Amino acid sequence: MLKRIMATTAVLACCALPLAAQGHAATPGNEMTLTGQVVDLNCFTTNGASGAAHKGCAQACAKAGVPLGILSSDGTIYVPVSAKPGDPQNSKLEQYIEGKVKVTGTHRMVSGLHTIEIKTVAAAT
Repeated sequence: MLKRIMATTAVLACCALPLAAQGHAATPGNEMTLTGQVVDLNCFTTNGASGAAHKGCAQACAKAGVPLGILSSDGTIYVPVSAKPGDPQNSKLEQYIEGKVKVTGTHRMVSGLHTIEIKTVAAAT
């Protein structure tokens, strides 16, 4: 019986090692300030939907877990991210859906995707 417990413990420890080794080191980025429109990424990228007429749909999508993004004036979409695993970002942008915001944070370009780790967000004037 003791041998089984020891063997099971050893197997579980071996399985847990790869999980423990998965450190999430943040990729270096650049601090930036960004002004843009908060959009629902699904409707915007698939249907081109945005603006005041789309606000109700975008709010429903965000509540359902569809990620929000920031569309800059040059057409670049920035996806909000966090260095903390499992840290959703929609809550930082929901009150500004389909409105203009001014965001400061860390910009990273990874595999062609622009991301921003938000530090501050406010309505743009």
